Amino acid sequence: MTPVIAKTRAELAAVRSTVGGTLALVPTMGALHEGHRSLIRKARELADTVAVSIFVNPLQFGEGEDFDRYPRTFAGDIEACAAEGVDLVFAPTSEVMYPSEPQVTVAAGPMGSVIEGAARPGHFDGMLTVVLKLFNLVRPDVAVFGEKDAQQLALVTRMVADLDLPVRVVGGPTVRELDGLALSSRNRYLSAADRRTAAALSEALQAGAGALADGPGAVLRTARAVLDKAAGAEPPLELDYLVLVDPATFTEVGEDHAGPAVLAVAGRVGATHLIDNLPLKFGSPKES
Repeated sequence: MTPVIAKTRAELAAVRSTVGGTLALVPTMGALHEGHRSLIRKARELADTVAVSIFVNPLQFGEGEDFDRYPRTFAGDIEACAAEGVDLVFAPTSEVMYPSEPQVTVAAGPMGSVIEGAARPGHFDGMLTVVLKLFNLVRPDVAVFGEKDAQQLALVTRMVADLDLPVRVVGGPTVRELDGLALSSRNRYLSAADRRTAAALSEALQAGAGALADGPGAVLRTARAVLDKAAGAEPPLELDYLVLVDPATFTEVGEDHAGPAVLAVAGRVGATHLIDNLPLKFGSPKES
């Protein structure tokens, strides 16, 4: 079944007015892969109607980032949506989403200025602004986001709570390639040599998880050892950050932390910025 495609606000409003029951939205920037498709399948479990948005949002790209070369594969995206039984695709242009230069935007606050927000200043402000606009335009009951972008998911969840938005936010598990690399639209930038280096991101997370019983410090040291080795590879991995954070606030946890945490990593292979994370749970602090 080919989904209905709406490209303007009027077309979206006309389709939305005919939708009964509940609607789940999967916001994307296109270049859909199996990770996106898994989110679409989760959305189908949660609502009567499934909508996918396809929009490469200029507000969340900083100076020198890859907005112009970000993959745009609309025909293939529609085929993927059709195969997954998507009912509605909202695919606006920048002129539709931003008829004039935005003067009022969403500020991500302290959580948006650390970790990935520190590596990409302003990124999360732009992301939250477009997500809020999509929520207002599509009016979903449920929105599904990938857990690979853990900080994004935490910020959207916090925005919904802080602004009393009538949307339930649900996370979908990270989907990985056979070598462990987290699926990302940016993976298509990577050469075979790049991919071998990039695999160190997931290898570091798994190595860190293996030291869980010895506490946060051991987790970070063990993961960093893998990343330090990848820094000497060809091409090298340039590490942006490796952190253990509270999943609700993205503040870094201490050596005495007990409970859930996220081991998050980001780095660059050539010009390609890649992120990954692994949820962990620490027991009671070890007695000295």
